[in-house]
Amino acid sequence: MKRAICITLMLTFAICSYGQTENKMKDFDPAFAHTVYFWLKQPDNQADRQKFEASLQRFLDNSKYAKTNFIGTPPKASRDVVDGSFTYSLIVTFASAQAQEGYQNEEAHLRFIEECKDLWTKVIVYDSQGI
Repeated sequence: MKRAICITLMLTFAICSYGQTENKMKDFDPAFAHTVYFWLKQPDNQADRQKFEASLQRFLDNSKYAKTNFIGTPPKASRDVVDGSFTYSLIVTFASAQAQEGYQNEEAHLRFIEECKDLWTKVIVYDSQGI
């Protein structure tokens, strides 16, 4: 019985550790959250989506300021209050408002905008400071 528990705990630890290493898991920083919604001009165009996703991921991989990030697409809405009209969402956290200001002007961010600005029709940003 003790051996089975020990093996189970070891496997659980190994699986959790693998996931964190693979995904470069970081703790969410509640100091400052930057939430962006993108509406692509041609949301069903796979070439546009691949270009957008590759450019966005390259930007985030090279950002000096972004601590954590999440890229998402809208799920099938199950309630009337859910807005699923966007094509992509991005949530990025920062250690401070000053770090977020640096991110706005960093080369990786400006390159992403230049590469993808012709792909979208609308972008909405919501910034929040933690309480």
